[in-house]
Amino acid sequence: MSAAVTAALPAPPLPRVTDLLPHRYPMLLVDRVEDLVRGTSIRAVKAVTLNEPWYEGLAADAPLDYPPALLIESWGQSAGLLASATAPAPDGQVMLFGSVADAQFHLPVLPGDVIEHRVRVSRSLGDSVIFEGSSHRGADTVMTVSRMVMAFRPAGLLATDEPVRPPAGRDREATA
Repeated sequence: MSAAVTAALPAPPLPRVTDLLPHRYPMLLVDRVEDLVRGTSIRAVKAVTLNEPWYEGLAADAPLDYPPALLIESWGQSAGLLASATAPAPDGQVMLFGSVADAQFHLPVLPGDVIEHRVRVSRSLGDSVIFEGSSHRGADTVMTVSRMVMAFRPAGLLATDEPVRPPAGRDREATA
């Protein structure tokens, strides 16, 4: 194909958030994907509104800052979208949040703000992925994340009727 024909082809459609994440209201904290480069980066948007359940019942003089834990969750869901769009979890596997390091909050986020999460893959290690990036309100950086780790694990290990036992060699009764 010539360059002119190739350039005229439409870009593949961006994924729908609900097609890739299991989250639903009230914990679905990403509204749309703006840009996605599989295996590399994503730009996703979260519009903060006063109608969200965490604002219910606030006193009239209470601050309206969006909870930092939910800003991290929203950024993490964007990272999850990038991971899922890049390499969907194999059958029987689920994506789990592992850890976050050096998340810094620079400015408050308020109802009416539209936040753009920018997430990059820092490193991919088999069934684990390390992300880094930031969140922005217009030109202002509201949060930076130095590292977030997510991992794919067998779903069967998460739901069981049997008690969870420590790995061999760590059972206190066996060593006592």
